[in-house]
Amino acid sequence: MKRFSILVLLVVLSIFLVACDEEGSATGEESHDLQMSVTVAESSTWFEAAEKLATDIEDETEGRITIDVYPNEELSGGDSGQAVELLSRGNIDLTFNSTIIYSILDDRFGVASAPFLFRDLDEVDEVFNGEGGEMLQDILREIGVEPLGYGENGFRQVTNNEHEITSPEDIDGLGIRIPGITMYTDLWRELGADPSTMTFSEVFTSLQQGAIDGQENPIDVIYSSRLDEVQDYITMWNYSYDPLVLGMNQELFQSMSEEDQELFARLGQEAAEYQVELAREREAEQIEELEERGMQFYYPTEEELDAFLEEVQPIYDDFEDVWGADLLEAFTP
Repeated sequence: MKRFSILVLLVVLSIFLVACDEEGSATGEESHDLQMSVTVAESSTWFEAAEKLATDIEDETEGRITIDVYPNEELSGGDSGQAVELLSRGNIDLTFNSTIIYSILDDRFGVASAPFLFRDLDEVDEVFNGEGGEMLQDILREIGVEPLGYGENGFRQVTNNEHEITSPEDIDGLGIRIPGITMYTDLWRELGADPSTMTFSEVFTSLQQGAIDGQENPIDVIYSSRLDEVQDYITMWNYSYDPLVLGMNQELFQSMSEEDQELFARLGQEAAEYQVELAREREAEQIEELEERGMQFYYPTEEELDAFLEEVQPIYDDFEDVWGADLLEAFTP
């Protein structure tokens, strides 16, 4: 009789636990231990924003959902392209990646970095807060990524050791390291440069040894990589904007309760906005420090920028069909 009573008690307890579990699932009480990959180091604004998201999620769910953040693409062996592929397939839960990297999966992402498309951040904000940003979100969902928010790597500037770059003629013959996507290769060849696509870890030594004359990157990368030690001139021409995507695997996102989806959407947006705010604040400070270190800054006039834009017009002719006329129009301020 005693054994029977214990057995009945165990059955009742099991039914109670199952019911609790089902009730918890229905009310957004699923537990998740997630992993997030960030392209750059722990000192970056990218990583700080990812850590903010992880902290906010854990706090609001009282530890039910946790996110471990990995810098330097540790989850993909240092390969950013592999990271976005793993994200889209669900092998990584969340990432912070540039749309330049996403263009490996879909060429349409290249429109966000089209040459001399934006003159300033006001134009950037107008497009990404409007139809252009919405259309890019739709493309992200097509490849299995739920966009939580847009971050910012900034405008890409050009540095070199030869002379100030004030016109297309100043680029002729320069050996410039660029990101390894077709649009950039075609663009720099159109400008008359000799572009190369070495990994960024090789850039400092190559500049130091004179194997290349220059490179292009946002200010934060130039500053944090100490390129002022091997580069004399920088032209602030805002030639290509580099947006970031705070992305989550779409299948994972859709598997969550409505409450958790709303939580990730809200806190993800807040984390992305936080990263943009940090990046813009620090860029001004970094420019001032680079000037103090002796880097010579040149700010082209509107007429000079128009000359660069005219020079690269064939890129728009060649890539309009790739990006799509409607998408390009939505990204044109």
